Amino acid sequence: MKNIYYIGEKELTLDDLKWIITENIKLELSPEAKERIQKCRDYLDKKMENQTGPIYGITTGFGSLYNRTISNDDLSTLQENLVKSHACSVGEEVPPLIVKLMFLLKAYALSLGYSGVQAVTVQRMLDLFNNDILPIVYDKGSLGASGDLAPLANLFLPLIGVGDVFYKGKKQDIGVVLDEFGWKPIRLKSKEGLALLNGTQFMSAHGVYAIMKAERLSKRADLIAAMSLDAYDGHIEPFEEKLQLIRPHQGQLETGRNIRRFLEGSDIISGEKKHLQDPYSFRCVPQVHGATKDAINYVKSVVMTEVNSVTDNPTIFPDDDEIISGGNFHGQPLAVAFDFLAIALAELGNISERRTAQLILGKRELPEFLVANPGLNSGFMIPQYVAASVVSQNKMYCAPASTDSIVSSNGQEDHVSMGATSAVKLLKVMDNLDIILSIELMNAAQAMEFRRPLKSSPLIERILKFYRKEVPFIDEDIVMYKEIRKTTSFLNRLEVEGL
Repeated sequence: MKNIYYIGEKELTLDDLKWIITENIKLELSPEAKERIQKCRDYLDKKMENQTGPIYGITTGFGSLYNRTISNDDLSTLQENLVKSHACSVGEEVPPLIVKLMFLLKAYALSLGYSGVQAVTVQRMLDLFNNDILPIVYDKGSLGASGDLAPLANLFLPLIGVGDVFYKGKKQDIGVVLDEFGWKPIRLKSKEGLALLNGTQFMSAHGVYAIMKAERLSKRADLIAAMSLDAYDGHIEPFEEKLQLIRPHQGQLETGRNIRRFLEGSDIISGEKKHLQDPYSFRCVPQVHGATKDAINYVKSVVMTEVNSVTDNPTIFPDDDEIISGGNFHGQPLAVAFDFLAIALAELGNISERRTAQLILGKRELPEFLVANPGLNSGFMIPQYVAASVVSQNKMYCAPASTDSIVSSNGQEDHVSMGATSAVKLLKVMDNLDIILSIELMNAAQAMEFRRPLKSSPLIERILKFYRKEVPFIDEDIVMYKEIRKTTSFLNRLEVEGL
């Protein structure tokens, strides 16, 4: 069926994830996934019947308690205690979209058949996903090393009938919701709690969300840069294909193509110029924006490798009759990638703010601060301050979390990735970039009016026509923060409407 995605039928792609999340697609376990899950569980159950030696996390405690043996009668209690005790995430609530992605990514990882979970456990995860019953998860508490223990514990508390969920527009105790559906709490068997909590799905879900948004921000930055270039009466020559081809980074090539396409048919860009060169913030857009595109593509490859991986521990190999304790839960690949992406996206903000500043300097026959009567009016003076302030904050968020490590679990877990911190602050960088680009659009649109009767390209004129229905040309000073918010909202809808 077109409105159902069968988990475990094939590897996840970014397009799959976009489709599932944006179209509210329901999830079902594929027959192949059910078979793999059951095969692994049957193997573990049989293994436990004859096992005499300790198996980490299955017949022992966790972390530095690996040397404490647990009796067979207490194995289920051990797993439930693990989920309860580890549910320590704090801070701000994780957005519902990312919570849904966490469910989706964990269900897929478990469907690969190396984790020893029950099929009913994964099915309950899909039931919650399909009915928009979303656990309350908080964004602080994971070291990104032994998996995302704390936030994943909060995510999976409802499976055992504990914790709060967001359902039907309000927070509710999961017990009430289970009663409504006639569901009983899942009774976890050996290894299951560890399979749920060990894993990088908090980081990975943030990564998927970040890549989807980063791709939109990159395209948006190109479009707004093209508007600013035209409003500044800039040169098109730095964007010519022959110049990009002799330094053929893929991102640079793509950026040059975008700018040329956006400005095709512009009266302004094709006009005679009185100046020989433009400042770097205009002239070097292919190089700067292009480097960010290349970074996004690299991080996308890391994230998509991760979401199609098994990241819990220990790992069960039924065909080889082996249970191996390793380190696939360690978030270092994601932590380093997220820090890299934060830097790359912050650079889009850095160069955007510089274009904004150039537009208000009173150069190129534009009035100072983009108002006809500067002095009496401050015009666009302070929006540039705001952009500068937010750019500065992004520089703070770009301090890498992945270079930090704090010993945990009484020395057993002696190197951690801090990848969850990298993930959370990456979203903050992107939120700030939304604001910076919105302020540049406000300035570019205002400056364009001083080029009349000349016109920009048909595409840009069309966008400006829609924009002016919501944000006016500024003749006299008005309250500006509302216009910034309107502009951000306009840009988000612009992508949805495909303008």
